[in-house]
Amino acid sequence: MSQPPLTTVIVFRRSYGRRYTDLPVDSVDRDGLLISCAGTYMRPEHYDLRPGDIVRWRDGERYVEAVISAVRRADHTVQVDLAEAHPLPPEFFPY
Repeated sequence: MSQPPLTTVIVFRRSYGRRYTDLPVDSVDRDGLLISCAGTYMRPEHYDLRPGDIVRWRDGERYVEAVISAVRRADHTVQVDLAEAHPLPPEFFPY
């Protein structure tokens, strides 16, 4: 049985540096991302995501960058709103 590809993001914090490398998420697009904590030991309050953090992820052959505008935590989910999403240059390398 084939596993679906793992979707991950990179999170940077200004004046701090890389906060998360390859953070697994359930979904991500230019409007936001979702992390489900159902069935895991992680809880929504364990994720240190803040407005102003920079999020980068691969979309096809290019990386996209956006800024966190809001973070909402529920019983078993973390929902993050993103703003200012734009593709990075093709030569961008994340590491």
